[in-house]
This record gives sequence, structure tokens and C-alpha cells, in this order.
Amino acid sequence: NESPKCSGGYSQMNMNMSSPVGSVIFVLCALTSISLSVLLLLRYYLPLRTTPAYLLIPVFLALALPVSLIILVPIDLASSLRDDGHSAGIWLPEAAVEVAWRIAYWLTFALTWLILPLLGEYVDSGYRTPRDRMTYSLKSNAQYYLIVLACGLLGLVYILWQNGFNGPSVKSLVMALAYCVGLIQAVLLLGHGLVAVPRQLFRNDETRLRSLQIKAPKLHGKLADATVELQDLNRQLDQLKQRKTGISRDTEDWIEELGEAGPHSIPILSTTPPTIENNHVVPAVVTDRYLADLGRRLMRSRHKVVRFTYTWNRLVQEAANIQAILHSNTTKKLEFRNDSTQPRLLQLSFITPQTRYFFYHKCNPLFRMVFGIFFALASVSIIWSELVKFIYPRISIISITVVRYSGEDEGKVGFGGQLLSLLWIMYMCTCTLSSLGDIKVWGNRALVRRNTYGESACWYACQVAKLTVPLTYNFLTFMPPYIIQKTTFYKFLGKLIDLTPLRVWFDALFPVLILLPACATLFNIYGRVKKLLGSGIIDDESEESNFGSGGWREGRDLIDRELQGRPHFESAALTASSYCDGVDEEPSVPSSRQPTSRTPTLYVPPEENASDTLSSGQQQAQRLSAATEAAEEEDETVFSGFAHRFRNTIENVERPDWLSEFGKRPKWMGGGEVEAPSGGSNGPTRGSEIPSNRIGRFFGGRTASSGRIRL
Repeated sequence: NESPKCSGGYSQMNMNMSSPVGSVIFVLCALTSISLSVLLLLRYYLPLRTTPAYLLIPVFLALALPVSLIILVPIDLASSLRDDGHSAGIWLPEAAVEVAWRIAYWLTFALTWLILPLLGEYVDSGYRTPRDRMTYSLKSNAQYYLIVLACGLLGLVYILWQNGFNGPSVKSLVMALAYCVGLIQAVLLLGHGLVAVPRQLFRNDETRLRSLQIKAPKLHGKLADATVELQDLNRQLDQLKQRKTGISRDTEDWIEELGEAGPHSIPILSTTPPTIENNHVVPAVVTDRYLADLGRRLMRSRHKVVRFTYTWNRLVQEAANIQAILHSNTTKKLEFRNDSTQPRLLQLSFITPQTRYFFYHKCNPLFRMVFGIFFALASVSIIWSELVKFIYPRISIISITVVRYSGEDEGKVGFGGQLLSLLWIMYMCTCTLSSLGDIKVWGNRALVRRNTYGESACWYACQVAKLTVPLTYNFLTFMPPYIIQKTTFYKFLGKLIDLTPLRVWFDALFPVLILLPACATLFNIYGRVKKLLGSGIIDDESEESNFGSGGWREGRDLIDRELQGRPHFESAALTASSYCDGVDEEPSVPSSRQPTSRTPTLYVPPEENASDTLSSGQQQAQRLSAATEAAEEEDETVFSGFAHRFRNTIENVERPDWLSEFGKRPKWMGGGEVEAPSGGSNGPTRGSEIPSNRIGRFFGGRTASSGRIRL
């Protein structure tokens, strides 16, 4: 008689066990934690109080939505592999998972390909009114959208040839193109990061210090150039402020707004001389286009100075900490110059110098070695899984760690598998995004603490949104095919990608693509290419370069000079007072070792440059010509503007060192390079008496260096 009650109680308990209430609470707590973490991240890189809402909200969504996708993939795996309504992990109903995928994917798609590119150019336009900013943004992105449209038309022809014209075909084309473009970029960055991240942990203190010393001269030169560029723009702005005629009231207000010190401006030494080539002449007719261009260059230059100042200070502080660690071997006590840069745990009062020495000399190297080995094994596992997933995915290491097999069961994903899948995806995304800082093709974009430029914030958020979706689906392809086809992500995205045979070809080519950047980073192919061509995409820190062009000895001297309290501007360029007042200041770098490729142009006093002084008529003609050019630029179209930018890009390309050797006479014909004599020697030095013609020297020919006559 009690058996029906027992069966009813068992069925009720079974329904309670299969209820997703606990999973829903977990998902809500996870989304709240993600939102708070993204806000803290934005607070670290952006001033939240002064950042406008139209910039802050899209950047927040572009970071929060991809992170939510990382959590959604393990939930989708557990929800799709439920057996008889039971699941050992966090799961949600299929309808809820599908709605979550649609909302997250299409919002990420719109932010990546439409909103953030337009918003980045909108912030960087330099105009005052929203209408002019939007017009500039549309014109700047016209070329980008034309390329996307051309690729879309080619893909549409291919889709129509394969499946015919229908609604799902167009939708699959859009999603497949976005997936392929993002996946190719993600693969190249992931292959580099899988090798670079473990290698960074394997480096000891001596290697890390040498790497910082190699970076120091180049970074110091960039800071000096950015400082001089900003001063030239400030002088040009001062000339505009002094003009009282021919300017409307709105233009005067605009000029005053440009001159106001923004939150990103820093004090610059007023004694640094201007460069002659950057001393532009203010046009006679000041147009809106000219002021917008000046404002845009001012914003970029200010952020460039802030960026390099922040990077330089961080490099010097890190080098000082490593030097303190190395020097503490003798005293067995470790004390840093600035304790605020250390972890909060090591700043406690009971942490003694002996304890700090023990941690940095015994514990920290051991931790770095253990994590380096762990991450290296994880990188090998990811590459192995990429190689075998198309052949036999059952032996994929990622699949073995995530999917649990029991007897003849097809496999299940429990809470442990979900946690491991979350860690796998996070490591793949970390390696991919860490490679963005190593590649040197992104222009003047960087993340600076509390001072990140709005355009840079939009660009980095766009990259996060673009790369996360292909990486998450690529992780899903590590599983066996029967598991992939059960997931909601495959039904939403995978089916549309698999409509054409192009997907099969892409899966076969994918392992080769990830091996190329991984092998290039592992065997230092980037350094060899840089040595051959004179420049490269990734900085090579494995070999020592010549002194004066980025050598580690020069970097060591610059860091020591900075730590001794001398300003970094002093070693970048000579001040005007040293020329006008006749004071012979001690240069920061010896004259025989001063860098030639990164040193700003020296200032020439007016009395030494009297022959180049223009008359008033010539100055008036220059102003009229500048005004004419500014008026002509007002009427240029999108295509003419693109032609001008393309021509300027080609003209400003820096020639590699090996290309400059062509056309030179050999040494036996008197074409060898001439070395400047040292400042302290009176007699001839090596290379100082090489004449321009070896035969003419017997007949009173001039030498190539000093110009003296042989008697």
C-alpha cells in the first residue's frame, strides 16, 4: 500500500534534483562577479568620472560579454550531455542557453564590426560638434567598410554557387566570414603566446635585467621624440592664441579649449628646443579642418608622452627592483627603493628584509619554474589537440581532461570537466591577448594606467570581442564530433559554418597555421628576419646590438642615470640655454657614444642660421600658399584623401639598413664609412683621414672628414 507513496516521493525528489535553481543562482553570481571585475579593470585603465558614458558603456559590454561566453561554453557542454534529466555540473534549460548565445553573440558582433570602429574614430576626430565627429568617423571607416563589403560580395558568390540564394545562406555567410577572420588572427596570436608566456616565466633575474636594459635606449629615444613633438605643437598653438585678427568668436573659443590642460597633459621642460622640420607655419586662413587636425595631433601627442613616460618609469622601477634582488646576495637582506611597487603581502610590518630576501631568492624562482613547466605542458597539450582533432579527436588531451567516459557511455561533462574547460579557455585567451603587446603593427595604441586614450580603449575592447568568439568555438572543436553536434553553440553557429566544403579545408589547414608562429617564436625566426631586413614585427631581445643603437650597456647607463636622480629629458636633447648662454653642460651620454638614430634634431641659434631667414614678402607668400592648400584640402573627397594618406605612408616608410648599402662605392674606391674623431683627441683617429679620392690625396685633395689640405 505504501509503494505508490514511495514512488511518488521518489519522483518528486527526482524532479527536485533536476531543478536548475542552484545553477541559475550560480550563473547570476558569476555574471555579477564578471561585471564587478570588468568595472575594476576599467577603473584601472580609464578615469571613470571623466570618461563619457557613450564611450564607457560600449567598452564595458565589449569586455563583459566575451568573458560571459567563456563561462557559457562549459554550461552548454553539461546541459547538452544530460542523461535522463540528470547532470553532475552547472546546467540550464536548452531554451535559456540558446537565448543566452543569441544575445551574447549578436551584441558582440555589432560591437566588433560596427559600433567600436565608428566610436574609436569619433573620439579621435578632433572636431567639436557631434555631427562633424560622426562625419569624420564615417569617412575614416569608409575604406574599412569597402574592404569588408568586397570580401562579403566574394563570399556571397561562393555561397550562392554552393547552396543557392536563400535567407540562411546570407546569414551563414556573415557569421562564417566573421568567424574565419577572427580565427586567423587568433591563431597567429595564440601560436606566439603559447611559447612566449612559458618562456617569460623561465627567465631568471639576470636575463630579465638584460632584457630591460636592451629595451631602455629605444624607449628613451621614443620618449624624447614624443616630448619634442608635443612642444612643437604647443608652440604652434601659442601662435594661434596670439593672432587677434581674421578669427571668429567660435574659433577663438575652440583655440582656448585646445590650449586648456586636459587630464592627460603633463609638464614639459620649456627649455627643450623645437625641431626645425616640425616648426610649421600657421596658415593665413584658419579653417575648421585645420583646427580639428591640430587638436587630433595634440591629443595623440599628449597621450604618446603619457604612454612613454608611464612605460619608462615602470621599466626603471622594475630594473631597480631586479638590481636590488641581485645585490642582496652579499648582505642576505633585501630592501627596495620603493616598497609601494611590491605586493601588499610583502609590505606588512612583520615582513623583515631577511624574509623578503628568502622569498625572492628561494620561493619566487621555484614558483616561476613550476608555473613555467605547467604552462609549457599546457601549451604542448593545446598544440597536440590542434594537430589530432581532425584525425582522431578521442586522443586529444583537452578532450580527455574535460569529457568523462564510463564503460560504453558516450561521455559526460561534470563539474570537474566544466572547471577544467574554463581553465583551458582562459589560458588560450590569455596567451592570445598577451601577444597584442608584443606585435609592433598596431600603431600608437597602448594601455596606460588611468590615462588610456579613448581610441586605444575602443581598439583593445574590439580585439577582445573579435578574438573571444572564435577561440571559444575552436575549443569546442577539440571534443569528439558527436559531443559537438549536441551542443547549442553548434546548432547556433557551427551548422551555419559547415554549410560549405570550405569548413573542412579550413579545419585541415588550421594546425599548420598555429605551428608557424609557434615555431617562429621558439626558434627565434623573428630575430633573424629583423637582422636581415633591419626591422621586424616583434622585438628581439636575445642578442646584443651595437652601442648607440639600443645596446644593453647604453640602457644600463640610462637606467643608472635615472636612478641617480637626473631627469630623463636631459639625456634626450640639448637645451637651448646651453647654446645661448654658452654653458657647456655635461651630456648624459658621452659624445662618442651618443645615439644617432633616436636623437632629436639639435636647435640652431638664429645668428648661425641668418642665411635661412625669410623676408616678410616670402613669409607672406608662404602663408598664402598654406591657406590655399588648406582650402583645397577642404574640398577633397574620400578617394583623394585615401590617395594622399597612401602616398604619405609610402614616403614615410623607414628604409632597412641593408637597403641603404646599395649604390655605395666599395672601400677600395674610397667609399668606406667615415668615423667621427673623438672629442678629446688632437691627432687623427681611425677613419678621420680617409680622403674622398685615394689618388687625389697626393695632389692636395681634401680629406673626407675634416676638410684640411695636405701640404
